[in-house]
Amino acid sequence: MDRLDPHTTHGTTDPVADGGQGAHAGGAPAGAFDPWRYRDEAGVASADLTGYKVEATDGGIGKIDKASHEVDDSYLVVDTGPWIFGKKVMLPAGTVNHVDHDERKVFVDRDKDQIKAAPEYDETNHADPAYRDSLGGYYGENHSALPPDGPTRI
Repeated sequence: MDRLDPHTTHGTTDPVADGGQGAHAGGAPAGAFDPWRYRDEAGVASADLTGYKVEATDGGIGKIDKASHEVDDSYLVVDTGPWIFGKKVMLPAGTVNHVDHDERKVFVDRDKDQIKAAPEYDETNHADPAYRDSLGGYYGENHSALPPDGPTRI
């Protein structure tokens, strides 16, 4: 698959104009957010992320209890420990900014308050399409068209 250069206009004078068809981190058109797919440059591949620590933009939120790599249906279930009174949260794969396999950490591009305010994780209902739509919509509303500031990755 060819990757788009975010510094190229690709047929328009403004890569974010004309229906948001410019490129941004994740390979999706600018402004678009696919909650259920890992970004190509996140460094996930098919690695088992179970047990990795999860870092929000403003600090740690817990450890990964379960990680899915299903096509167009990938997510993380994070055990927050005492941070949210021992609850688990489900993070769509699209929130993963990058992975540091040496440190066993997953960095997501949301802050703690955004994650805490997300629809509550229901272990028995997590595959329900209505729940998925609600969760994907919530994280989509909190998505920026611009890539988050972070360490430069090559």
